[in-house]
Amino acid sequence: MLKFFAALPPVLIGIEACGTAHHWGRQLQNLGHDVKLIPPIYVKPYVKRQKNDAADAEAICEAVTRPTMRFVEIKSVDQQAGGVLHKTRALLIKQRTMMFNAVRSHLAEFGLVTGTGVAQVVRMVDRLAKGDELDLPELARETLGVLARHIQELQDKLTRIDKQLTRWHYRNDVSNILETIPGVGVITASALASMVTNAQSFRSARHFAAWLGLVPRQNSSGGKTRLGKITKGGNRYLRQLLVVGATSVLRHVRAGSVKGFEWAKALLDRRPPKVVAVALANKMARIAWVVMTRGVEYERKELAIAA
Repeated sequence: MLKFFAALPPVLIGIEACGTAHHWGRQLQNLGHDVKLIPPIYVKPYVKRQKNDAADAEAICEAVTRPTMRFVEIKSVDQQAGGVLHKTRALLIKQRTMMFNAVRSHLAEFGLVTGTGVAQVVRMVDRLAKGDELDLPELARETLGVLARHIQELQDKLTRIDKQLTRWHYRNDVSNILETIPGVGVITASALASMVTNAQSFRSARHFAAWLGLVPRQNSSGGKTRLGKITKGGNRYLRQLLVVGATSVLRHVRAGSVKGFEWAKALLDRRPPKVVAVALANKMARIAWVVMTRGVEYERKELAIAA
């Protein structure tokens, strides 16, 4: 394929954004072509009747020439590497949670109830891995010991990945300045830096928050504005991290140990905490857009943690 495109003069090439699109986009750009990645959901309206390769190609050609079309920025190799770290970390956490739930439920079948929280399960897992004598049949104890040792292996891998993420974070300038935002730590900052290719491709902070699915869903007609729940569109992983960070900030707001969030404290008096957390996550996303587009640290003059 590269030989074919190398023989062509510079042309406009449209590609549906997928797992390998960023790699081929970089390769074709190196040959001097103008490459545009299009989200598949924006190509679908241009497919006529039945879906096949020819109809898809025609739809992509039509979509890439539209003046109002929104494109996906091509990621660098370093950004994709950071994304692999985050995706692997999320997968290992999911597997660890599954193992935790399995151990907890199997122990409950024999009358051994673990306490609430991860720490209680970890304590029981450590006992199983060491082969401590528990009120369990020998076969069940040996089998649960296998699960316990697997959980410990997953935890060791997660620790190594967290260290790699921390090193990647401190090597990346964008990730470093994102960490200055309240509620944004190493994980969220590095995720934003690796998954948001070019913040300037968004026209405003609101468009960036909308891309993350943190704005209300609209069902407006006849001049009447109707807003519903958030759209939950875009990158689910980034949205989850921002909401978790906002929830952490709200804990300090309730305790009165943080200044500058009077609006959030007043909102907590009349709205559920989860709604306020999403509203704060929206604000954090908009701040992150400003920080990334301007390349400056976030000013904390009124948001300093009280002593």
